[in-house]
Parts: sequence; C-alpha cells; structure tokens
Amino acid sequence: MLQISNQVFIPDDELELNAIRSQGAGGQNVNKVSSAIHLRFDIPGSSLPDFYKERLLALKDSRINKDGVLIIKAQQYRTQEQNREDALERLTLLIRQAGVVQKTRKATRPTRNSQKKRMDKKTQRGQIKSLRGRVRD
Repeated sequence: MLQISNQVFIPDDELELNAIRSQGAGGQNVNKVSSAIHLRFDIPGSSLPDFYKERLLALKDSRINKDGVLIIKAQQYRTQEQNREDALERLTLLIRQAGVVQKTRKATRPTRNSQKKRMDKKTQRGQIKSLRGRVRD
C-alpha cells in the first residue's frame, strides 16, 4: 500500500510494476539483467479521490497517455529494488504536487513612490543614451 497523505492511500493491486532491461551503457550487466522498472497507474480506474484524479488528468505531462494511464520508467539505479523505490517515490511526488492548490493572486496597484522611481530611472537611462551620440561643438 502506497501512502500519499494521511487519508489517501493507493492499494498495491492498482499499481502495475514490470521489470524490463535498461537502456544505455552499462556493459554485460545491462544486457543480462532486467533492472529497470515500468510503473503503470490507471488514474481513472484508481481509488484516488476525484479531486486528485481531475488534477492529475489536467496535467500536461507526456507520461500520461490519452487513456489516463500514467507510465513511469525508472532505470537510474543498478538494482531492481532501488528502481522500484524510485518509481514509487516519483509517483507519490507527482500525486502530492497535483494535490497542492496555489493561492489566487490578488491584483494590486503600484504605489505612487514606485511609479516615481520607475519614471526617474527611465529619464536617467534616456540621458545616458543621449550622451552616447555624436559630440557637437
């Protein structure tokens, strides 16, 4: 069972973990051992609360296909166990990030002093640029 928060859990039967061969350099170990992990998680068919499902499916993430299945490939480490832990950790992090609601921004007006400073800087910058021109007698 994967714990996301105090109230949110994902049962192990909803996670599909497959061991595959890693890509890239590594010599004989890479060619012989299936140490990489493919984690597949069906978002619409999961027991997650609807809030998390909607937020996850709204993400513009290339790891989520059109059917709503999240695919994480972990192949950073040399052993299958470390890659399995890495994949589960990345899934947990993604779901937690999707659950965070950002504060809405309130529009504010610039203060009179900040407007004055901005205009003074613009004037000063214009004077510097005008002094770069041709020198006249």
